[in-house]
Amino acid sequence: MACVAVIRFPGSNCETETMSAIVRAGGEATLLDYRETSLHGADGVILPGGFSYGDYLRSGAIARFAPIMDAVRSHAEHGGAVIGICNGFQVLCEAHLLPGALMRNDGQRFVSRPVDVRIERRQTICTSEYAEGEVIRIPVAHGEGRFVADRETLAALEAEHRVVLRYVAVAGADAPHNPNGSANDIAGICNAAGNVVGFMPHPERLADQTLGSDAGHRFFTSLMGRLVGAGAAA
Repeated sequence: MACVAVIRFPGSNCETETMSAIVRAGGEATLLDYRETSLHGADGVILPGGFSYGDYLRSGAIARFAPIMDAVRSHAEHGGAVIGICNGFQVLCEAHLLPGALMRNDGQRFVSRPVDVRIERRQTICTSEYAEGEVIRIPVAHGEGRFVADRETLAALEAEHRVVLRYVAVAGADAPHNPNGSANDIAGICNAAGNVVGFMPHPERLADQTLGSDAGHRFFTSLMGRLVGAGAAA
């Protein structure tokens, strides 16, 4: 059984839902404190949503210096699976494991509501069980989710097919499709190899049919499928 480490930062608050989604997908979840210096053999890593200490400076700017991030960086550089959800996405960008940055939402307001996103790339550690072009509805909850990057970086992300999720308009929706003003409607991206993925929506919050939808469940079953038989991290 593959084991996924979920990293707890001071202020993060989505660890329980994330760990439950991993177990529901057939994996083992272990909670690691940000002060750890090893992943203790975990096969994959998820940086969960919520907040991290120092976000008043810029989301993820202080968390990138947490002791555990050296192990996360090494894991990623050796092809290991790393996922950042919401604040975790912000941390990955601040740590330069993914390009660009997440800035204050357009309108300067916290947004918490369902959004429609399209699966733009299946060849990642967490989207292989979705169809490319499939549209799913899952929640967002953030104040700094506006993805920005310079023109060259945006062009490279598009040309290299590294946009994983994109906000889309669906007929009958009663709110703007892009909840934060992200460039190119980008909701999530990956590195070139597809083993590091970050996105703003929260699949762990809609990964159980008892909630009325399990639209996010396949993010975790995709991850488990990828990790089965993978070597453990240091």
